Amino acid sequence: MNAHNVIIRPIISENTYALMENNRYTFEVAKDANKFQIKDAVEEIFNVKVVRVNTLRVKPKIKRVRYVAGKTRSWKKAIVTLREGDTIEIFGTQA
Repeated sequence: MNAHNVIIRPIISENTYALMENNRYTFEVAKDANKFQIKDAVEEIFNVKVVRVNTLRVKPKIKRVRYVAGKTRSWKKAIVTLREGDTIEIFGTQA
């Protein structure tokens, strides 16, 4: 599996910004990717050293639009811990 097919996008929220201060970055990853593939993909794309990878599956939630009930999509999230001193610049230049 290609590294760019494993890492789909970074997750940007208030919670993930708090994690970034501790060298922990959150990504949406492919559902069938395992921790070793995620580690290799992050190291290849961002040229950093990964210490730990935690993964979890996000379950779909029920949403309603008027009378029709449906579900959001299910996806996989990875929280990657980097070596001390390594950083990933998600927006190019962070202030």
